[in-house]
Amino acid sequence: MNKPQQARHPARAMRTMHAAVKAACASAAMAGLVAANLAYAADAGNGKVLADSHNCAACHGVNLNKPVSPEYPKLAGQHADYVYWALRQYQMGNGNPHLGRNNAIMQAQVQSLSPGDMKDIAAYIESLDGDLVQKK
Repeated sequence: MNKPQQARHPARAMRTMHAAVKAACASAAMAGLVAANLAYAADAGNGKVLADSHNCAACHGVNLNKPVSPEYPKLAGQHADYVYWALRQYQMGNGNPHLGRNNAIMQAQVQSLSPGDMKDIAAYIESLDGDLVQKK
């Protein structure tokens, strides 16, 4: 009588089972990451409320497109991903010179913001018409 394949090669069977479990765990982790990213859709309306309450226009001007000083950037129309990452960098501060941005005013403005708040603000800024010019 032939023994089943697993009984003849128990070590191989264990390696195969281990590989299958690892693959299943990796797939579940990937699905979780995708679901987490899809679960939060930025709310530009809330972003406007947050931008107004944090008085962004005090430095970045009317419609976040007319800065009060040339050293402040125009924000209106900027890509949401860029704005979000810039806000996160200000929040991280200069503790890590490779990741953080060093500006005391901006660091103070963003400390109370959650990642969702920053995504909302970024969506609002991207939705604004601005004077940004894309070089060709």
